[in-house]
Amino acid sequence: MNHRIFLSAVAGAWMALAPVVGAAEDRPNIIYILLDDAGYGDFGCYGQTKIDTPVIDGLARDGMKFTQHYSGSTVCAPSRCALMTGLHTGHSYIRGNKELLPEGQEPMPAATLTLPKVLKQAGYATGLVGKWGLGAPGTEGEPNKQGFDYFYGFNCQRQAHKHYPPTLNENGKTIPVPNNVFGARLTYAQDLFRGKAIQFIETNQDQPFFLYLALNTPHAELLAPRGKLWDKYAAKGWPETPYVETKAGRGKDKVGGYASQDFPNVAYATMVNRIDQDIGKILQQLESLGLAENTLVLFSSDNGPHFEGGCQPEFFNSNGPFNGLKRDLLEGGVRVPFIVRWPAKVAAGTTSDHISAFWDVLPTFAELAGVPVPSEMDGISFAPTLTGKGEQGEHDYLYWEFHHGKGYVNQAIRRGDWKAIRRKVVKGVDSPILLFDLSKDIEEENDVAAQNPEVVASLKKIFAEARTDSELFPLK
Repeated sequence: MNHRIFLSAVAGAWMALAPVVGAAEDRPNIIYILLDDAGYGDFGCYGQTKIDTPVIDGLARDGMKFTQHYSGSTVCAPSRCALMTGLHTGHSYIRGNKELLPEGQEPMPAATLTLPKVLKQAGYATGLVGKWGLGAPGTEGEPNKQGFDYFYGFNCQRQAHKHYPPTLNENGKTIPVPNNVFGARLTYAQDLFRGKAIQFIETNQDQPFFLYLALNTPHAELLAPRGKLWDKYAAKGWPETPYVETKAGRGKDKVGGYASQDFPNVAYATMVNRIDQDIGKILQQLESLGLAENTLVLFSSDNGPHFEGGCQPEFFNSNGPFNGLKRDLLEGGVRVPFIVRWPAKVAAGTTSDHISAFWDVLPTFAELAGVPVPSEMDGISFAPTLTGKGEQGEHDYLYWEFHHGKGYVNQAIRRGDWKAIRRKVVKGVDSPILLFDLSKDIEEENDVAAQNPEVVASLKKIFAEARTDSELFPLK
């Protein structure tokens, strides 16, 4: 089925069913904080020992920490598309990082049913601060055309490589950052994002709101303001391998490349610790406005840790107990931190091993907001896990496909404790299936496909059935 027809049918059918919702006080405010390329092991509550993250650790202490939560993909755009649509990458429109020139990425179609569109039906004010990457400026994929009342940040994820950008986007308009012209580095984008996030909360405090705070840190380039945090990590005397920018591009820091960095480990630690501090300031504002009790705060990362711009994830054990990094479909590339704090409903200090993924977020928010959960979604609401009320549905399997941009596709399935991976799949080629038993081999080091032919046969069938084919994504 044509993807645009399918998406239009989904959106039309759901919008026709949207009810009149109840009083605002019955619905939680929602703040979804998404980091860019942070690993499962980058935070103290998930085992980090070198970087201080007391605020994020406090979220876990005051809420629920998930241990088996998965990103939508192993790179930015398709992962965020799964989050926004409730569809895994076998069904979503965006399945790879397809770039458009001079700026932006392949746009989601106008008819796409998105998370902010669903929440707007429930009476929510919707805001996106940070990085988008799902539709170039002027296309139907722009944030303000996909359900967001307010947008401030990077439309293009390539532009988001710059932490001291000369311009940002606000509601479709290019906004200069005067202090950063001609290669100057004076205004850190994350500082602007923190301020805009706080402003959005204050402006909408008298109605239910959804804030999607999609930070572009700690993605490369590895840059952070010098100051107390930088000095704290510099004093540790860590070994460093300087990174020298070599990629061709435009301007002093070569748009599309990454800035040079003599102290990449210090820079990375400073970036993560600074994220932690800024989240703390947002939580403080919720307290000061009396909103903390009924505000659902969620924290995650869009994929596994990166190795770009001089980053050394092995030094920080950023992928925790897993193998694989960004661009892998091994656990380290797609299993991500996920913490939920909601004092009114979620028991403090709890841990969940419920298997969930980005495409579960939309149906969860729909249920909590009191609107119908779209039946066409791949996602399953995890609201029962959060609240302890009702029966928690379970996935038969999780499915990923990643369109690499080099003419092939990587696929993965998790079904129970079985994890299957196919690499470099092209049309007409029967690529071998690697099989891992996560109950015994969390590092995915031992391929047991030969010993389990029946399991392989059943998963091979899912590889074919879990996806839709189209002119954009031909495999059949």
